Amino acid sequence: MAVAQAQVATLLAAPHHDGSDAYVADRPEKAGGDAVVRLRVPRGTSVDTIGLRYVRDGEARVVVAELDEETDTETWWRASLPALQNGTRYRWLLAGGDFGYAWLNGFGTIPYDVADADDFVFSLDSGGPAWHLGSVVYEIYPDRFATRGLGGEPPEWAIPRQWGELPTPRGWTSGREWFGGDLGGIEAHLDHVESLGANVLYLTPVFPAGSTHRYDASSFDRVDPLLGGDAALDSLLRAAHARGLRVLGDLTTNHTGVGHEWFAAREPFYFFDDGLPHGYEAWMGVRTLPKLDWGSDELRRRMLAIARRWLDAGLDGWRIDVANMTGRLHGNDANADVARALRSVLTDDELLLAEQFHDYRADVAPGLWHGVMNYSGFLKPAWSWLRGPDLEPELDLPIPLPQFTGEQSVATMRAFRAGVPWQATLHSWALLDSHDVARFRSVAGSRERHLVGIGLQMTTPGVPMVFAGDELGLEGSWGEDGRRTMPWDAPASWDRALLDGYRRLIAIRRGSPALARGGIRYAYVDADVICYLREAADERLLCLASRSAHAPISLPLGHLGCRELEPVTGAEVSVAAGHALLPADGPEFHIWRLV
Repeated sequence: MAVAQAQVATLLAAPHHDGSDAYVADRPEKAGGDAVVRLRVPRGTSVDTIGLRYVRDGEARVVVAELDEETDTETWWRASLPALQNGTRYRWLLAGGDFGYAWLNGFGTIPYDVADADDFVFSLDSGGPAWHLGSVVYEIYPDRFATRGLGGEPPEWAIPRQWGELPTPRGWTSGREWFGGDLGGIEAHLDHVESLGANVLYLTPVFPAGSTHRYDASSFDRVDPLLGGDAALDSLLRAAHARGLRVLGDLTTNHTGVGHEWFAAREPFYFFDDGLPHGYEAWMGVRTLPKLDWGSDELRRRMLAIARRWLDAGLDGWRIDVANMTGRLHGNDANADVARALRSVLTDDELLLAEQFHDYRADVAPGLWHGVMNYSGFLKPAWSWLRGPDLEPELDLPIPLPQFTGEQSVATMRAFRAGVPWQATLHSWALLDSHDVARFRSVAGSRERHLVGIGLQMTTPGVPMVFAGDELGLEGSWGEDGRRTMPWDAPASWDRALLDGYRRLIAIRRGSPALARGGIRYAYVDADVICYLREAADERLLCLASRSAHAPISLPLGHLGCRELEPVTGAEVSVAAGHALLPADGPEFHIWRLV
């Protein structure tokens, strides 16, 4: 217990800043003004000088911070920096006293000189539409969700399957298996989406193609007749909006299919080259997916018009497929230009979200993508911490996914938040899986660890995204295997306890300002436990995730800055001698409100 208390005190007693609203005292409306940022230091911490280092016009400058306010438990310091159009990078200097010499950046307090890449980023960019922050996104793969029989007879390329059959194991047929889901089927099950608590639908592509995943579009000008055509999308959008649900589309800006009308007409929108294996540049060498050339002004004009046309038709934003590779080829990089161009045709109430599997931090600089699908900064560390013994999932390495401790997972999450505007962190999607990877239920291996993952997902900074069927306990050991049909006609197969857990945790997420916008401070982390605060001006929550039973954790109320902990979900907390004794069960997820 003494060891646990000592480690807790170390984490909560650390100086903290994360760029959330509590740490920004003044945000000018336009570039050229001064922003005021604040640093939290526990009361009684000894420090001789606190400075703020920022970069302007390529030159580093350091200003001495001033005392802002003191409470019984904390001291707040403040300093000003210029608000620049493309963002201002900054970090805190801690000199003398308990620190000697240290920097505080997005990765934490570091007792040596550091590079700028992990600095905080002050941005004037709102980061995305306000409605998005309070949302939970529900991903739907149309062919596997539900059907009203709108598609008629399958085309020649399709391999018809019966609803409820499992997808064929890895092979050339996986993208051609047609189960017959359509947009009318989605509309017929909006009650389920609402009862789950999600309020945003994300539809994988709905344009005609030569596959059921439809990432090989043959046109961007119409909705696939197999899904019901334009009329079915219009009907779905009207029905969803009438319920207060938003709908996001999926646009492939990196490539089309070989069946696309542009490719058939040999439009100069591709990298045609007789010296290449297929006579043109293909995405990842896949013959059926010719890569688009964003150096073409006409391609840019057409793609921006397409993006705007479907937004005007009722979509509330776009998820951009393979956004990380769009505009990038052989050292040429127009990715930022593409992101700015797409942003330019959006209103402030529309979302632009990028698919990104790797280090996305440079791609969410001010004015670019609003956020990303956070595989590297959330999904991978969550999988590595919670994965069960029966599945060794593969992601992007030639080895099975490692088993992380809580310390390793938290360090990974912090590393990918470092160097990113806080707004981009909040607008990125926290996901446990998607149509491209194994189902989290198969990764976790049990309902108990699955529920812990949901707790982490709903309380981490970012917008949660749930892949349809996760809430019912659908499984899948790799991407195509996870694209199973929804078992509407087999309700006995549903994991009702898991579904109740999703509904409970989604309701908490949707009703919490701290979870939508608040900062994050870690209170205690060890191999089997991750405990953290989410804090906003009008709400403070303490979250405890455990992957197994563990020693009790004692948190000093003085460091928490509260009198007691009120359960939101999970167990009661006993308080004695100024400490809160947290439960030692696991796998389990608890949330308490600090009062």
